[in-house]
Amino acid sequence: MPPTRLRRPLAAALLIVLAAPLAGQQLKGYEVADAGLFLAQDPVWIGGAVQAGWRPGGGTRLSLGLGLGRVDGRTSGRGELLAHFILSPTRRSGVSPYAFGGAAGVVGPREAAYLVLGLGLERGPGGASGWFLEGGVGGGARIAAGWRWRVLK
Repeated sequence: MPPTRLRRPLAAALLIVLAAPLAGQQLKGYEVADAGLFLAQDPVWIGGAVQAGWRPGGGTRLSLGLGLGRVDGRTSGRGELLAHFILSPTRRSGVSPYAFGGAAGVVGPREAAYLVLGLGLERGPGGASGWFLEGGVGGGARIAAGWRWRVLK
């Protein structure tokens, strides 16, 4: 075989050999969080939420959140299904930004569904736990702050 015909298979083999260890360095695992949630809508929604998250690898996190709050003096529930992209997912200290988007549904005195989009900051997303702060939209201006606990490998 001429040397030029060997280059492609050799390059492909080299890429596979080098990519396998890099894929193993991605953090994967699960998270739980508690948060305070505020929605600047008319009337204002304020409450708390718990979230469960799955990190399949890379900068991806999928989360399901369930909240209970008050709107116009009456009890209301809120559920969110979100996808997050963490900019520095392996960072164990310092702060990393992330973006998120998904859907939310509200039950109670006012029933509705919303698209949710936002940005957040998270302390040490590659560590065992850390605070987070989010801002965005989804049924009004959305602000959330809380603490995440992680089991990552």
